[in-house]
Amino acid sequence: MKLYNTLTRKKDEFKTLDGSNTVRMYSCGPTVYNYAHIGNLRTYVFMDLLRRVLKYEGYNIKGVMNITDVGHLTDDDDNGEDKMAKTAREQKKDPWQIAKYYTEVFLKDFKRLNIDVPEIVCKATDYIGEMIEYVEGLIKNGYGYETDDGIYYDISKFSGYGQLSGNTLDDLKAGARIEVNDGKRNPYDFAIWKKAPKEHIMQWPSPWGQGYPGWHIECSTMSRLHLGDQFDIHTGGVDHIPIHHENEIAQSEGFTGKNPAKYWIHGDFMLVDGGKMSKSLGNTYTIDQLIEKGYSPMVFRFFCLNAHYRKKLNFTFETMDGAKTSYERLCASLLKHKNSPAKTDASVLEKYEKEFREDIQDDINVPSALGVLFTMLKEPASIDVYNLALKFDKVFGLDFDKLEEEKQDIPAEVIEKAEKMQSARLEKNWAVADAIRAELTEMGYVIKNSKEGYTIEKK
Repeated sequence: MKLYNTLTRKKDEFKTLDGSNTVRMYSCGPTVYNYAHIGNLRTYVFMDLLRRVLKYEGYNIKGVMNITDVGHLTDDDDNGEDKMAKTAREQKKDPWQIAKYYTEVFLKDFKRLNIDVPEIVCKATDYIGEMIEYVEGLIKNGYGYETDDGIYYDISKFSGYGQLSGNTLDDLKAGARIEVNDGKRNPYDFAIWKKAPKEHIMQWPSPWGQGYPGWHIECSTMSRLHLGDQFDIHTGGVDHIPIHHENEIAQSEGFTGKNPAKYWIHGDFMLVDGGKMSKSLGNTYTIDQLIEKGYSPMVFRFFCLNAHYRKKLNFTFETMDGAKTSYERLCASLLKHKNSPAKTDASVLEKYEKEFREDIQDDINVPSALGVLFTMLKEPASIDVYNLALKFDKVFGLDFDKLEEEKQDIPAEVIEKAEKMQSARLEKNWAVADAIRAELTEMGYVIKNSKEGYTIEKK
């Protein structure tokens, strides 16, 4: 199995760090200050596909996902307000109420989209003490320093900065704005702890006075606590690469001397009408809004599966209409196989499963794996084909097991005659085939032939 590793910029063969059968995996979770839009959720569909493929390959997973309920400022470069505090003020609610509500909505969307929830879901505010200890460790190791408004990480002390994004220290210096006199040694240093003004809603006591953690320190702290100094996989969106994930690596190497993850895997953006999707532009949609427009969560998931996770996916209502039609045809084809008593040769099924597995092992190439499924469904209708599709659905997560079954009891005698009729047709013995068809009609059954095979229906 190979995965594209942002750190090495190539597909690497996947092997766990400790050689065990358990994959330790950290996924950047949401900042729960608003509803997750479909662009956010595409990233978690990608995370889910990775988890499903690993399980299909026989691995166990110890997954961790954070819930950011403090510390994520409105700008990723330490400017602006805390997103949680801002929403709490605007809605005149307690920030913990805000966090609880949007976390519940987020996990509801997970359930509707068949996204496998990681084994450990941890809230940032439950780990403030551990984050303070982490900041103290960075100061002790010479990477952290205090200013009037917080504790900052001195990037100049870490020569490996930019290994993930390619943004070297020289690049940062060249692109830096004129340094503001705020006590920072370098304009590109980032906050690991912020000192809070008295009116700030969310704050905790620390060795540096009342304050709250920086966004980046949260992931470094919680991933280390649950997965160790180093773990196998770190996932997130491509927007996290240049700042958030670079800063995580810098913090982890400053604290433990190690890059925290062996494989850094990122999903690309979802666009809207070919342009950027963002709450500030007002062109985002939620799962509830898609449902209101007639698209089920499974149609949206199917839409996501039709593009490779490392490629941009353009959302339009025209493409959603196409996804809806394609998904409905897929389900109808699956039902024909599900309701067919016929069998398929084992060698044919083995060929399709081999092709499917080769695709998912090749950097989670789910679009190509879907192509294998569609080709397989062109085989004559067979319960064996449906059962293999169910196995594939352990990766797809498209509810193939919940298809509405056509409720009709077909007697064994009728099925036997239908099979004899199909054999006669294959031998071009039309007289025998027509005679059997007439018998079945007398018995009250109609045989409908198609390129996929045949179905039996009661008159």
